[in-house]
Order: sequence, then C-alpha cells, then structure tokens
Amino acid sequence: MEDQQKLEKIMNELNLYESQSQMLQQQIEAIQASLVEVEALESTLEDVKDKKSLEALVPVGAGSFMNAEITNTDEVVMSVGAGVAITKSVEDAKETLASQKEELNTSLDKMLSNLQKIGQIVAQLSPQAEELMMKVQGGQPSPPPV
Repeated sequence: MEDQQKLEKIMNELNLYESQSQMLQQQIEAIQASLVEVEALESTLEDVKDKKSLEALVPVGAGSFMNAEITNTDEVVMSVGAGVAITKSVEDAKETLASQKEELNTSLDKMLSNLQKIGQIVAQLSPQAEELMMKVQGGQPSPPPV
C-alpha cells in the first residue's frame, strides 16, 4: 500500500507541474504577442520619422476603416494602463518602448527558465512514477498510451 501512496503523491505532483507548465506557456505566448506589438510600434515610429504628414487607414468599428491624413507625426498618444493615455514625443515614446521591451524580455527569460525547470522535474518524476506503477500492477507493464 505504501507504493500506491507514493504513486498517488507523484501523480499529483506531475499533474500540478503540468498545470503550471500550461499556465507558463500561456503567459509566454502573451508576452511574445506583446513583444510583437512593441516591435510593430517601433517600426511604425521609425517609418513616420521626418514626415510632415501621411495617409493611414483608421479603424472605425466592425472591421471597417476610413482613409485619414495624419498631420502631426511628432507626437504619439500612448496607453499607460488602467484606461489612461498620455501624449509623448516620438523620442520619448521610443524610450518608453525600449524600456517596455527590456521588461518583457526579462519576464520572458524568467518564464522560459521556470518552464525548463519544470520540464527537468517532470523528467525526474516520470520514471519514478512508471516504476511504482509497475510495482503496484504486480510487475506487469502498463498498456501503451492511446
């Protein structure tokens, strides 16, 4: 019965690590999406640099757009969170984006490291679980996964 309890404990741990792994993967995907947005804005700011005006498509709702002329390319209205936006010069906006990008990359590195650690733990626990499963089942190999 002791092997059965050990097996249950390890299986519970494996399930917990699997949940944590899935959560980390979702967070990693969200950070990667944010990085893509930041890089797109950096590219756009670089493209409009030194232009007095330009034409753009502006979303007006329901997947529809209208042509518009942007006459002030020296300032950007940036979201700062909680539904608040402020006007910044293009240079200040670039500095803010560089800072955001650095923070996102730091978070991404930490999450990838944590995901790797979880993978290592799972790799250590899985053989133990398989061995205990064999003992509990009386030495019979477990059926192959479907």
